[in-house]
Amino acid sequence: MRARKVALCDLASVADEEWVDRSRRPYVAGSDAWVPAKDGYPADAILPERRRRGGRGYQMIGDIAVLHGAAPAPEEVAAIVAERRPRGVLLLRGFSGDMRIPEVEVLYGSAGEVRHREQGCTYVLDPSRVMFAQGNRVEKARIAALVRPEERIADMCAGIGYFSIPAARSGGRVHAMEINPIAFEYLKRTILANRVEDRVQADCGDCRTLLSGEYDRVIIGHFDAVGMLRPALRHVRPGSVLHVHSLGPAADGIRAIAKEAGYTADISARRVKKYGPHTWHMVQDVILA
Repeated sequence: MRARKVALCDLASVADEEWVDRSRRPYVAGSDAWVPAKDGYPADAILPERRRRGGRGYQMIGDIAVLHGAAPAPEEVAAIVAERRPRGVLLLRGFSGDMRIPEVEVLYGSAGEVRHREQGCTYVLDPSRVMFAQGNRVEKARIAALVRPEERIADMCAGIGYFSIPAARSGGRVHAMEINPIAFEYLKRTILANRVEDRVQADCGDCRTLLSGEYDRVIIGHFDAVGMLRPALRHVRPGSVLHVHSLGPAADGIRAIAKEAGYTADISARRVKKYGPHTWHMVQDVILA
């Protein structure tokens, strides 16, 4: 595969370049991404074609392999164990309630706490007890690249710190709010593991009542983010930026709620990842005026 090397934080910005071969997926290694290049365009390297294991894909969170959806055949689990030697293999069926509690089944070995490394950050969690948004990897890097030093950021559904940690490492001052007490304990430990305790204030509870003061940037990483806009808009100003997640497009609803609060909204939408048939996890970048 002919590929160009780009910083992972720049991956989203090159996705629409003419030279990108969109029939192939980028390969991510640490803080870099190798982006497939079309024939006739310069490339930095020729990478060997990746050999794919038969069967469905899975994610490694620390030393635990996580599958999604319907139960796999025993031979699929055996193939994953032979390939990666995980401590455990989990089937993640979905998440329940506002606290996004995982519904999991242990298919092999055991679950338990891991320290997962991603893009220079360390996340402490048990994937059988709390959600880990591994599919948002490019979006996390994009947010880290957008953050300006010393800007005040509200992370309204912080989880274990998916966005809070990269934002703090980029120089932001983050107010991280999480309603799930189990996830909140892992958030506090993740803050310490990344040595950003001087840049992150963590509060446990309903983010709609925990917002305080005025923020330069607001991250609402929840599919019901549009329903949380009204309280958020009481803590911003013209020029503030909101990153509003949703399933499918949500610009019309965002624009209407912003208008109620006396703002006009300049909105650009991005696809984060495929969520289901004909359904995309999206994020709307909203600049208020």
